[in-house]
Amino acid sequence: MAHKHTNNLINETSPYLLQHAHNPVQWYPWGKEALNKAKQEDKMILVSIGYSACHWCHVMERESFENEETAAIMNRHFINIKIDREERPDLDHIYMDAVQAISGSGGWPLNVFLTPDTKPFYGGTYFPPVRAFNRASWREVLHSLAQSWKEKRNEIEAQAENLTAHISDAGNFAASPQKVFGIDFRKEFDIATLQNIFSALMKSADTVWGGFGKAPKFPQTFSIQYLLEHYYYTGNTEALKQALLSIDKMLDGGIYDHVGGGLARYSTDEQWLVPHFEKMLYDNALLLIVLCDAYQITKSEKYKYAIDKTILFLQNEMLHPKGGFYAALDADSEGEEGKFYVWDKREVEKILGSDAALFCNFFDITEQGNWEGKNILRVLKPEDEFAKSKQLGKEFFLQMKETCLRKLLAERNKRIRPGLDDKIILGWNALAIKAIAKAAIVLQDKNYKQLAKNAFDFVIGNFSVDKNSHEMRHTWKNGIAKYPAFLDDYSYLIEACLEMHGLDFDTFYLEKAKGICSHVIENFSDSDNVFFYYTHYAQADTITRKKEIYDGAVPSGNAVMAKVLYALSIIFEESGWGLRAEQMAKSVSEAIIKYPSSFGVWASLLQQKINGADEVTIIGTGAFEISASLQASYYLPGKIMMVSQEGGSKFPMLRNKEPLDFIQIFLCSNYVCSPPFTTVEAFISGVKQRQNR
Repeated sequence: MAHKHTNNLINETSPYLLQHAHNPVQWYPWGKEALNKAKQEDKMILVSIGYSACHWCHVMERESFENEETAAIMNRHFINIKIDREERPDLDHIYMDAVQAISGSGGWPLNVFLTPDTKPFYGGTYFPPVRAFNRASWREVLHSLAQSWKEKRNEIEAQAENLTAHISDAGNFAASPQKVFGIDFRKEFDIATLQNIFSALMKSADTVWGGFGKAPKFPQTFSIQYLLEHYYYTGNTEALKQALLSIDKMLDGGIYDHVGGGLARYSTDEQWLVPHFEKMLYDNALLLIVLCDAYQITKSEKYKYAIDKTILFLQNEMLHPKGGFYAALDADSEGEEGKFYVWDKREVEKILGSDAALFCNFFDITEQGNWEGKNILRVLKPEDEFAKSKQLGKEFFLQMKETCLRKLLAERNKRIRPGLDDKIILGWNALAIKAIAKAAIVLQDKNYKQLAKNAFDFVIGNFSVDKNSHEMRHTWKNGIAKYPAFLDDYSYLIEACLEMHGLDFDTFYLEKAKGICSHVIENFSDSDNVFFYYTHYAQADTITRKKEIYDGAVPSGNAVMAKVLYALSIIFEESGWGLRAEQMAKSVSEAIIKYPSSFGVWASLLQQKINGADEVTIIGTGAFEISASLQASYYLPGKIMMVSQEGGSKFPMLRNKEPLDFIQIFLCSNYVCSPPFTTVEAFISGVKQRQNR
């Protein structure tokens, strides 16, 4: 197909950048060519940031970036740069901070204007083509800035300097190592601390529809995980109730795809009915992790079903033939958000025939629809209650429901599909590896074990810079790995290594975790405080090096690093790593206690540190079988487990523990060990006694 326009994005691999390669706007990718051109021509830079699954990014493209008159204004006055936020999250973080400082809010598309030396001075998110929504039109913004650049350049440059200084200072609130050196967690923090975190979290909890806060509602799996762990450590049934309510309502709502599986990014309403239809790899990985925990606690078949269906979705729609996972599925198809996923009642009746009435009743499918005249499948009554109300056997109803869902899926697969973002991101794959490995352990599923191993091997084989170092790349597509890996890439991969170790206790994964951790400490540390930079010290194309402390849609890289430092300090007797984890947590402890929904991973670390990690060592003939049974049967959050059928290991937890002719299970925590247990039942009883439950 011949295109009227082609710009400098045509040679990129990012699906998002390629979507804009035929705009009349003379887009450039971020790089030396565009940045040098801005300096040579003394032009302002427009940086427009988005991602392929972003609905409003598509809207602004259609309205403005495909308009030749608008493009002419942009090309005349600006050097225009397009960035895929998933390829360059470091740049996205910096310029998102700038726009939030300017306007008080952020989002995507993110449009920010820079001086020729890349310092931001103005920006916003979506701009309409004409004045609307109390927003200036995009052309008005362009003309106004072009005039200001001519007439008020000194003011613009002063604003840019102030804003850049603000961004640089924003992440430097962390205390220095000296200020928190030598803390005693069990004296400074106690169970009351964890109760305060729980109370703060429950203030925003929706006790009717689950989740936290009001619409739009995000999954907030970190908060759910904290509540599940809090129940384990304290026996607080209110924590368990809110966690399970949140999971149940999401699984019942429209945010979960009942036909094909998979969780959408967020719900636009409090009842989880209408999602923002894009599906991200990371959301589904994080959902799987809490589903595994919920299943271990309750043994509910609902959670096992959701685990299986979510992994099946990942295999069917997100899996690269060689083992890695793609990034995302678009919200739009045929130019309409959600068109692929919604249903007309008559269409359903035609497909399902005599089963349609019962199916439609269960999934809230009506003539008038529950969203814009169409229907999003959702469950308003639990399956057993519904079956009973219709005087049906539950098993009969479940079988009928599954048959109908398969028929709808087959029909839906004939539709024009949403776009697939087929780049593969290291950190998101690490989250998926952790999640699938966890599911393999909890469900004792050999296929999931192999799926996790294939993905891990893909990542190590394709993202590593070379075989002799732990340096990695951030994104991969078509055989090309690009951009230095970021802190979250590495921290999530370390965590994935620790979960992979639990599959069959191959110590290769522990050694790999230790090596990557050492690489991070060497290349991402700040000599002035305990937190890690988001970028490698040698990365030189940003105006500042930020430290990401808060959890966002994905966990804070610093929080995950603190968690893995703590675990590895025990596994390898690296006391300095454990101390650094304590210092990091102490530095943000006040914020964790006050604002746990923004510090959920940190809160889990505090909970583990205060209670002490369960250090479990199983040794003797049959140790691997016992460990598999133990991991599948019991919820032990934060456990650190070593298993061997032989003695003489170099690992501290196995040292001086010689195998006898019977199984021994050792339990240690906070430098105190119990006498060895000889059965799993006795061990669990010992754990509960230690928890004072």
